[in-house]
Amino acid sequence: MQNQKRILICPLDWGLGHASRCIPIIRSLIKNNAEVIIAADGRPLELLRLEFPDLKFIVFKGYAISYPDAGSMKLKMLFSIPKILKGIREEHEQVEKIIDEYKIDVVISDNRYGCWSKKVKSIFITHQLMIKSGVAEGIFHRKVLSYIKNYDECWVPDNEAIGELSGDLSHKYPLSENTYFIGTLSRFSDLSDSSENKSALPANENLDVLAIVSGPEPQRTKLKTILKAQLEKSGLKAVLICGEPESTWEEKVNDKLTLYSHCNSADTFNLITKSNIIIARSGYSTIMDMAALGKKAIFIPTPGQTEQEYLAEDLKNKKIAFYQKQSEFDLKIALGESENYTGFKKIGKNKLLERRIENLI
Repeated sequence: MQNQKRILICPLDWGLGHASRCIPIIRSLIKNNAEVIIAADGRPLELLRLEFPDLKFIVFKGYAISYPDAGSMKLKMLFSIPKILKGIREEHEQVEKIIDEYKIDVVISDNRYGCWSKKVKSIFITHQLMIKSGVAEGIFHRKVLSYIKNYDECWVPDNEAIGELSGDLSHKYPLSENTYFIGTLSRFSDLSDSSENKSALPANENLDVLAIVSGPEPQRTKLKTILKAQLEKSGLKAVLICGEPESTWEEKVNDKLTLYSHCNSADTFNLITKSNIIIARSGYSTIMDMAALGKKAIFIPTPGQTEQEYLAEDLKNKKIAFYQKQSEFDLKIALGESENYTGFKKIGKNKLLERRIENLI
């Protein structure tokens, strides 16, 4: 009988999306009898602890990059490059120590460029094989490829022939030879109505709007404030999930609007399926979730986050989902405009991931 493999999962700490899309990977690894250890920090760590309370966790320092309260995001990120490069070097040193201490067989890194080792099989997960950066796009693409070459495999969470979700981010430039498309990843793919009894809402209660806030500070808090104020005045039956997995609180604003600090996957799944429309950031993990459930959505890109801005614009051009800038967000206008968009076509069960996991195990 083949020995059980011990696999280290290392998600990036920018928002919750990287940790969220690791959930179906972790489930599949456990299903295939792997022992999973999770190395994360901050809110991603708390999110995965709530989903997998029985697993081993290692506090693994992230880059701790914040977004500007005002001013140029591009300038902020330019000045952050030395800090990011230092973080990549440090995480590589740390992951080598973890591999030795815990006798790791495989490392799976979600967008953390330094989490690889020549001592074990190393896998890199990204949908962003190029970084939207204007005239520097080609330079950044070559830099990304240079990091990916340190890994045995690069897994892209999209479909190779379609690319309808990630667009240019994974399809514009030539790919490295070790790249595999693994289909879209959503933490909701394996859930069903059998999780109804775990829902945060009564079973018979539907919603006009579900709003989900996430991402780095201070923009997460800014968006939460905007959405709370406009939903409170709207008179619509709504829930606002605030993206704070480290907290456990509920606020009943009025008889129409309820706020939750965080909801686990089963609760969020049920809230989404009961909602007419979802309002959220245009992060790629959120987009995959919407596609997995075939929902209509309104997106609000994180200000200055070029990837989210590109994805939102791409989906708008395809007439799939409407978006507005955070500074211009108007709930009434957004809901009206969204009537002209189709919403996401539901994506079927992902078999590509299962094949890669079976090959890995």
